[in-house]
Amino acid sequence: MGTRCIAKESLDTTGFSYTLSLINGKYKMTILYTLMEFEVVRFNEMKKYIGSISYKTLSATLKELEADGLVDRTEYPQIPPKVEYRLTERGKSLIPILDGMCEWGDNNRL
Repeated sequence: MGTRCIAKESLDTTGFSYTLSLINGKYKMTILYTLMEFEVVRFNEMKKYIGSISYKTLSATLKELEADGLVDRTEYPQIPPKVEYRLTERGKSLIPILDGMCEWGDNNRL
């Protein structure tokens, strides 16, 4: 196996870059963590749990995660409207990464 030359490589073609493109953003990992921990969460519950996120940002971020196939949105036809969010199977495949981050944080917290 030869030595790789950085001049012939591009970060854009790596699995790391693709994964980062899906989870990069101020609140994406926080939302994924919330859904991992609580499985099914309503919009206002998530807003209250996260705290520092605005309604607009939460809504936009959930839409992005849904478009990327990581989060499923279920709307129930009732008054008042009820909407629940959960991880898709694709989103659940990120759980080992989220668990690893949690473990690292627990072991390295100062």
